[in-house]
Amino acid sequence: MSIERELNKRSQNKCELCSNPENLNPYQVLPSKNNDLQDTIFACSTCITQIEDPEQTDPNHWRCLNDSMWSEQIPVQIIAWRMLSRLRNEGWPQDLLDMMYLDDDNLEWAKATGEGEDPEDKIVHRDSNGVIINAGDSVVLIKDLPVKGSSMVAKRGTAVRRVSLDHENAEYIEGKVDGQQIVIITKYVKKI
Repeated sequence: MSIERELNKRSQNKCELCSNPENLNPYQVLPSKNNDLQDTIFACSTCITQIEDPEQTDPNHWRCLNDSMWSEQIPVQIIAWRMLSRLRNEGWPQDLLDMMYLDDDNLEWAKATGEGEDPEDKIVHRDSNGVIINAGDSVVLIKDLPVKGSSMVAKRGTAVRRVSLDHENAEYIEGKVDGQQIVIITKYVKKI
């Protein structure tokens, strides 16, 4: 059975965040662990747009998290935590965050995108042109890069899809090149 059909069944054909029955799509919660139902939610286009673009976030839309944060589905809890963290300065989201519980592994997953960190403490990854790189973005190498510990050379022009970020160093991202997971220095990539 397809993931979309499973999500439709699990969510009863409603957005798992706001219960909107229209414009539903699977949304993978990054960084994904299994690329399956366990790290995917069924969400409406309004929620997906606001999750992906903080500039378009409407705090009142997210009052729906008062209900959905209690979902049995871990990926729904993760997105609820992230959105509440993003909006915590509104007042009411902080109260919901104080009530919410995630075990250590899931809390680490929720924090993996940097949501919930103070902007001055947040590490920002930028490509060679200064464009911000987010987890899950695709980049292209702008220089041939020898891979330490192997004879492989990652060739210029190679696309690296679905990169993950090093949350301790703004100069490092990770991605697969020729099936091998490597660390890449951000000054040698350009965001696609």
